[in-house]
Amino acid sequence: MAATESYVPRLKQAYNDELRPQLQEQLGLKSVMQVPRITKVTLNMGVGEAKTEAKVLDAALEELTIIAGQRAQMRKAKKSVAQFKLREGMPIGARVTLRGDRMWEFIDRLISIALPRIRDFRGLNPGSFDGRGNYSLGIREQIIFPEIDYDSINTIRGLDVAITTTAETDEQAEALLRGLGFPLATEELQRG
Repeated sequence: MAATESYVPRLKQAYNDELRPQLQEQLGLKSVMQVPRITKVTLNMGVGEAKTEAKVLDAALEELTIIAGQRAQMRKAKKSVAQFKLREGMPIGARVTLRGDRMWEFIDRLISIALPRIRDFRGLNPGSFDGRGNYSLGIREQIIFPEIDYDSINTIRGLDVAITTTAETDEQAEALLRGLGFPLATEELQRG
């Protein structure tokens, strides 16, 4: 039987080897299983223009697929809303949920490549935790990801990134994200 080499993402290896024991000590947890970890990352791109132009949705699905490295799903309206000229079942966006190694790879690319490419970047908002240990951030331009060919896009779109963790409190989640290298801004930077 041939020996197969198993690939482990760089950030996952760092979490398991260094960060997990460090967080257990820092947070005063009894078991290593209590240490917070990231369970999934959800990327969502709303495309309101898709109700009138189908090609816009196709472009958004393709861009989100390229960014995530996994096929994006089309999202449809659950309710009809007259003010927005929206009918139930109309396509209105794209989303993709990343787990496992793809999730770790995306987080690594987000932290080390994409976020530093944001214009006038001063750190992520530490107030974007939801109270249950999950973190959300909005990205205004999809072109910060190097996978996107700048010349081939027709419109600059934003996307939402939701990071779901097993942390019980926002403080535990913040310690986890800071340990992974997320550039969370300090309170002084946010005011200035």
